[in-house]
Amino acid sequence: MKTTRDLFLILAALLAAIMAAAPAGAQTQGNEAKSILKAMADYVGGQKTIQLTFDSAIEVITPQLEKIQFTNSGGALLRRPEKLRAFRTGGYADVELVFDGKTASVHGRNINGYAQFEAPGTVDRLIEALRAGHGIALPGGDLLLSNSYDALTAGVQEAKHIGRGVIDGVMCEHLAFRNFDTDWQIWVEVGERPVPRKLVITSKTLNSAPQYTLQVKSWKTGVEPAPEAFSFVPPAGAKKLAPDALIELDELPPAAAEGGK
Repeated sequence: MKTTRDLFLILAALLAAIMAAAPAGAQTQGNEAKSILKAMADYVGGQKTIQLTFDSAIEVITPQLEKIQFTNSGGALLRRPEKLRAFRTGGYADVELVFDGKTASVHGRNINGYAQFEAPGTVDRLIEALRAGHGIALPGGDLLLSNSYDALTAGVQEAKHIGRGVIDGVMCEHLAFRNFDTDWQIWVEVGERPVPRKLVITSKTLNSAPQYTLQVKSWKTGVEPAPEAFSFVPPAGAKKLAPDALIELDELPPAAAEGGK
C-alpha cells in the first residue's frame, strides 16, 4: 500500500512533468506559427506584381462604452519595387493613392481634393513615410512589404499556431500573436500559394478592446499593369490640398469618437 508520502511524491513528479512539457509545447507551437508566417512573407515579398481587393472594418469605442464598427472596401495594384495604386471606399471617404516611385498623390474623390508629396524610393519607404510623416496608420500595409516578416514579428512576445480555418471557402492556417499593446491574428492560405486571407488586430490599451479587420477577397500575381496605371492626373476642378490634409481623408466620420451625430 502506498503511503501518503509516496502519493505526494508521485503527484509532485507528475506536476513537474506537466510543467516541463508545457513550455516545450508552447515553443513548438510558436515555431510553427513563425515558420508559416515566414513562408507567407517570403512568397508575397517575392512577387513582382500583386493585385488584390479587400473588405476592412475598424471599431471605435464611444464615451458611453458603445462599440461601433465602420466598414470599407478597396483594392491595390503593386509593382515592385516602386509602384503602387490603391483605393478605399467607405461611407465617409472615397480615397485613392497613386505612387510612381517619386511622388505620392492622395485623391479624396468624395471631396474632389488631392494632396501630393515627394517620396522618392520604394513602396516600403512610402509606407514608412505615410505613417511617420503624415499620420496614416495603414494597419494592413505591412502585408505588402518586401520583407513583411521582420515588420510583423517586431515586438512579438508570444506566437501560436491555432489550427486551421476557412475564409471564403479557402482553407487557411490560423496564427495568433501577442505584442505588448496588441493581439493579432492572421489566416494564411494553405498550399503552394501562402497568401494572407484575413488579419485581425485587437488593441489591449483601450477599453473594450476595439479591433481592426482586413479580409482579402481576391489576390492575383503576375498581372501586367497598363502603362498609365501608376500615373496621377488631377480631375477637372480638383482642389490641391496641403500634405498635412492627408490625415483628414479618414475612413471614420468626424463624430466617430462621440458615437455619431
